[in-house]
Amino acid sequence: MKNKVWYVTGASKGLGLSLVKKLLAAGYNVAATSRSASALCDAVGPVNCKQFLALEVDLADQDSIQASIEKTHEHFGTIDVVVNNAGFGIGGSVEELTMGEIRYNFEVNVFATIGVVHSVLPFMRAQRSGHIINTSSIAGFTPGTGFSIYNSAKFAVTGFTEALASDVNELGIRATVVMPGAFRTDFLTGESLYMAKNQIENYTAVHATHARFAEMNGSQLGDPEKAADVFIELANQPEPPVRLFLGSDAFKRAETRIEQLTADLIRNKAIAESTDFPA
Repeated sequence: MKNKVWYVTGASKGLGLSLVKKLLAAGYNVAATSRSASALCDAVGPVNCKQFLALEVDLADQDSIQASIEKTHEHFGTIDVVVNNAGFGIGGSVEELTMGEIRYNFEVNVFATIGVVHSVLPFMRAQRSGHIINTSSIAGFTPGTGFSIYNSAKFAVTGFTEALASDVNELGIRATVVMPGAFRTDFLTGESLYMAKNQIENYTAVHATHARFAEMNGSQLGDPEKAADVFIELANQPEPPVRLFLGSDAFKRAETRIEQLTADLIRNKAIAESTDFPA
């Protein structure tokens, strides 16, 4: 349905920008957020102002998020699909990062996602329809060395979305968590990936992982244009999945993780059952 209204966060670059451009080209109405509305407009290019609403939003400020949702609904009359795409990576062992850096990562990667959902649900509940798509990461299902804080934030997004899907199902609202692998965007550059300034030499495995990630930039398997197509297709499914892994690398990592979890579960079955009261 081309008359659907989309609300997309983090739209000035990467997957968010690819998605917004494809949506506008296909005739959808789109509200998109960025830290700079002018930079967002420059990135998107010339568009019909009736079809596109550029929003300058501070995702660490709930009042800013709320105002953007209200402005979107006022402008278009409805909000049908929300894509929580904004976020950034953070690398380093937990003691290499400050508590301020850790809290800010959760503010943007977790609480902004929850904040957008909190603000949009009254509108979707009133219309008894809507689809919320939250972008997590394969790191939100299969953690990796060197990114413990990022992993934990994305695990939070994954868990939140899975529970949300159950909560809102009776209201006609759907929720999906997308867990991408490595896509060829600027995510591994300094613009989107923050690395701990305080390097502790004992963490050799952590730093070796960071070096491998730096070498990967520009050769990631995932194509953001194809990912954008999947998001659009996902929103048009009458019964979309709650969980979606994106990219062959994400699929393989998830498959391996499930095998490990299954083996651990079976191996420790007797211990799990030993804590019950006698039948």
